Amino acid sequence: MKSILLIGLGRFGRHIAQELNELGHQVMAIDSNEDRVNAVLSYVTNAQIGDSTSEYFLRSLGVGNFDVCIVTIGGNFQSSLETTSLLKELGAKLVVSRAERDVQAKFLLRNGADEVVYPEKQLAKWAAIRYSSEHILDYIELQDDHAIMEVTIPPEWMDRTIGEINIRKKYNINILALKKDGKLDMNITPDTQLCRDESMLVLGKYASIQKCFRL
Repeated sequence: MKSILLIGLGRFGRHIAQELNELGHQVMAIDSNEDRVNAVLSYVTNAQIGDSTSEYFLRSLGVGNFDVCIVTIGGNFQSSLETTSLLKELGAKLVVSRAERDVQAKFLLRNGADEVVYPEKQLAKWAAIRYSSEHILDYIELQDDHAIMEVTIPPEWMDRTIGEINIRKKYNINILALKKDGKLDMNITPDTQLCRDESMLVLGKYASIQKCFRL
């Protein structure tokens, strides 16, 4: 369990608060809008109305005591940048800030952000990859050139073993798990046989996965 300071309670911030609550973390939520603060009271540990660009207000929170500080302010980049910078100056251990454009990410990283997230850009890329192919069921980017993908099993692989297909040697791709009826089976061996009603989670370079599954 981690202690997390979440600043900005728009749609993205509220979703993060809900997910963190379900994961069992302690969340202090901050926003300058009283209605937004009231909306998250049921699933955060504590919440306050306040101006995150105020050094006095942030200092009163003891930002250095939180494991992670997440800045999800949208629509006001100046406030996001000032908040990010102040958090780092006040001793925040890890600052994760939201960006909407590449230029914003550069400024945030130069002014205190340890990491930057692009919710719109990342979702757009996921949707483009997910829905541009009939074979991809899900997608997680690990780096610019590596990904984990959930893919359908090619017809020519049906009822064959992983050892027979030899995907690792041919394409430098690892099969991490098989999925059936929403359940993962990670006990993968060369003798594991592929079935018609399963999908696979594979790890590799995006170019290799494209080539292997003809995406």
